[in-house]
Amino acid sequence: MDAQAIKIMNERFGRDREISLATLDGDKPAVRIVDAVYQDGSFYAITYALSAKMKQIGSNPVVAVCGEWFTGRGIGENLGWLCKEGNQELHAMLKTAFSAWYGGGHVDEADHNTVILRIRLTECVLMSNGNRYELDFSK
Repeated sequence: MDAQAIKIMNERFGRDREISLATLDGDKPAVRIVDAVYQDGSFYAITYALSAKMKQIGSNPVVAVCGEWFTGRGIGENLGWLCKEGNQELHAMLKTAFSAWYGGGHVDEADHNTVILRIRLTECVLMSNGNRYELDFSK
């Protein structure tokens, strides 16, 4: 894996960033903006388990993402309730990353349908300062 590309990914997406997330709704594409943070080859978001995007990911976990001179494909995974045992480390990281809006009524920690969405990248293209980086996370 290209160390410079990973450094750019961490600098660009290692904090609260808006990215586009595309799923399939049957045979039709569906895209929306989500707040996400990048860490170790994955994007993480807090979302609602009963949302359309999570239902679509449940039917077909293959997703696409893009934002800020970046595009990629990956696998969407519902990691379960934000506060469940085993999610403490991710929960703390997300709470810090999303601190600007986390406590403003957007996140109901008591609701077991408030879940962590992991987008595990499989491949991506990143552009930076005229350089093109192609990353294969499947290896």
